[in-house]
Amino acid sequence: MMNATRVWAAGIAAAMLLAAGATAALAQDTGAAGGAAGGKQPYTPAEYNSYIVCTQEKAPAAQVKCLDNFLTTYPNSTLVLYAYPLYYQAYAQQRNYAKVIEYVDKLLALGDKVDPGARYQALYARAFAYNNLNSNDPGQAVKARQAALDGLKALTDLKKPDNIDDPTFAGEKKKVALYFNGTAGAAAMTMKDYPGAVGSFKAVLAQNPDDPITNYQLGRAYIAMNPPQQMDGFWAIARAVGSKSASEQQVKSVKTYLRNLLVNYQQPGCENLIDSQMSELVQLATSSSERPSSYKFPSSADLDAARKDMTIASVITDLKAGGDKAKLTWLAACGLEFPNVPGKAIGVTAGTDFVDLKVAFATNDAQFEAAKMPDMDVKVVGQPEASRVEKDGLVQFTATLSSYDPDPFMLHWDKGKVNAENIPAEKKKPTPPRHPPTHHPKPSQ
Repeated sequence: MMNATRVWAAGIAAAMLLAAGATAALAQDTGAAGGAAGGKQPYTPAEYNSYIVCTQEKAPAAQVKCLDNFLTTYPNSTLVLYAYPLYYQAYAQQRNYAKVIEYVDKLLALGDKVDPGARYQALYARAFAYNNLNSNDPGQAVKARQAALDGLKALTDLKKPDNIDDPTFAGEKKKVALYFNGTAGAAAMTMKDYPGAVGSFKAVLAQNPDDPITNYQLGRAYIAMNPPQQMDGFWAIARAVGSKSASEQQVKSVKTYLRNLLVNYQQPGCENLIDSQMSELVQLATSSSERPSSYKFPSSADLDAARKDMTIASVITDLKAGGDKAKLTWLAACGLEFPNVPGKAIGVTAGTDFVDLKVAFATNDAQFEAAKMPDMDVKVVGQPEASRVEKDGLVQFTATLSSYDPDPFMLHWDKGKVNAENIPAEKKKPTPPRHPPTHHPKPSQ
């Protein structure tokens, strides 16, 4: 959510613009302490003066003590309507947010006696206090959500003061509505009321679609629903990653979270394939707040279905055809080991610790004879004798698919092992001829 201190300041400014202050309202009602002496007010001059002393106290702790003394002396005073706001404002300055909530609730319990402006201010203060409590208590969350929803209604019911123009009034109400909706959404998440959270977060995004934290929270709410709404969840979190107003740290953190979600959802054989899919998702989501119904991120179940009856021949056919079928096939095939892949050896290169085979895929004699260019690159490790594979000869290998190039088409294989029958026996080195010993004549005696 927004920075709490900044929001509190903005809310207080909005409150002063949108509603009359409690002390000002009291002054209008009383006119002066002497008015009470004439019996026009339901409190005595001594009672009124005691209250006024508390309003003039600047130190929060001293003001709370003064108010305590006031209510001890006058426990049934009608001035509680004005004392309770002083209480929660003083406790807010002390950052005692539990007490803020306590005295807001006491004020709200007075019902229709509280005028719309004071009710609005109290509900805003309650939302601020709840957000700063960082409470995981579902009971607190239930009350906080209802109070935030009540705050939205109180905001709607406010009448525009004569000294504020229409654009200013509308702008201030928008700011506060964002905060109330954000508070209602956060409380709904704690309550595990995920549909309610979705509604509140979408209300925030209707006014501020680029907000990264709200998009992130909306995504979490979708994913936590029963059943989970993963597509909408991924889309919202991707919007948080692509937000122009997100900080570098926010982008990094949410991007890692989204990647982990996608890996867990898809479980691809080659995890690096997630990165290109995620980049595409972020690009699409950034351009539209609503996910198109046609968009789908392949799941592990989709990949399992694609692997059913899969052969290397079907993989090559699908990949060469291109389109969505090729994308799904590659996601399913990458990282799989295929046994006894047949082909024609076009090139054989012995490296330091591996043998590189360039092979043309061929499953029959006609394909074998016609093959001139390789379409498979096979890295054979731990089998140095594979360097004896004959060029233009038949080769069969077992290996793991690691990547492919669409144009010109080339499958790349790792962890290859050539079938032993395709490796010619090592030629024995010729034995050098043996020369008869040379006999030298013995010297004459």
